[in-house]
Amino acid sequence: MTQFRLNAARLMASAASAVLLAVAPAVHADALQDISKQIKQGQHAQALEQVDKYLAGKPKDAQGRFLKGIVLAEMNKPNEAIVVFTKLTEDYPELPEPYNNLAVIYAQQKQYDKAKQALEMAIRTHPSYATAHENLGDIYARLASQAYDKALQIDSSNPSAQKKLALIRDLMGTAGRPGKTTKPIGDARPVEPVKLVEAPKPPPAPVAAAPAAAAPVATPPAAAPVNAAPAAAPAKPAVEKPAVEKPAVEKPAADANAEIARAIDLWAAAWSRKDTRAYLAAYARDFKTPGGESRAAWESERQKRIGKPGAIQVSIENLRVSVDGDTATAKFRQHYKSATLKTSSNKVLLLGKRDGKWQIVQERVGS
Repeated sequence: MTQFRLNAARLMASAASAVLLAVAPAVHADALQDISKQIKQGQHAQALEQVDKYLAGKPKDAQGRFLKGIVLAEMNKPNEAIVVFTKLTEDYPELPEPYNNLAVIYAQQKQYDKAKQALEMAIRTHPSYATAHENLGDIYARLASQAYDKALQIDSSNPSAQKKLALIRDLMGTAGRPGKTTKPIGDARPVEPVKLVEAPKPPPAPVAAAPAAAAPVATPPAAAPVNAAPAAAPAKPAVEKPAVEKPAVEKPAADANAEIARAIDLWAAAWSRKDTRAYLAAYARDFKTPGGESRAAWESERQKRIGKPGAIQVSIENLRVSVDGDTATAKFRQHYKSATLKTSSNKVLLLGKRDGKWQIVQERVGS
């Protein structure tokens, strides 16, 4: 049966989250494991009490906050869980799991458009996040089911809509089960509540291993069980394929463009909300400062300017990206607005891939 999944065993072990999830003292690791175990055993009240105690000493800890969101979702407190996961996306926008879990909750509330947007953010953050891709497919299936239902309400004799609706329901596992109405995609009261389990280790992002009898609910980043596929078509006779093949670089280039666009969006968003930590993290260690000053002096000057009173709005348009291996050039039109200044200019960012993440190595104004 298809259903959405909450991910909680461990946050993504990527370079972006390595800063957040640096090796913690054993006592902290043990505390998180105990909380996770309580969630699995359905001891939600005890888990909430323990995670609150844990966060009292480590209020910014991403793993602890993530587990709290899981506990609140399990306790049927979706609005409180939404607050937790939303704040995580603001503080750690490079992590896809909080976006996925927001989508799970929105889907359970039948807010499918919000769920779709959250999953698209998760995928844009991490294009190889299999769970988000499958959940997005489930969202599309639900939206398609609603559209076909509407078509049949208008014209109940429409054979095409009837066939398509039957196909969608069969795909979702809701057909042919007399006496039971299964609601596998995001019902406010799902037949099977969301559960926390361990996940296998799907490439390219290793995660904690799952016990053999684990419930079909993935953890971050999870390789979710696939829907039942239609019967395979009869095998065709082998035919020699022409020697010409698609260049192997096409898909990686597309992925790189999406990752770079996401990195630039996060940079502009951090600047707009005056989050200097996230803003400066967008720059590589070998960033060439515009005036040739030291990195420390440049960071100090940027912190002072961004920290001035008043709101800041930074937006970009007409983004054009060219990728060459682990380097890239991004050109766009930048719009900046503060209490004392409003400008628009052409901007060029030179980026490099550092520890698996695209970061700015040089920036300049120009075409």
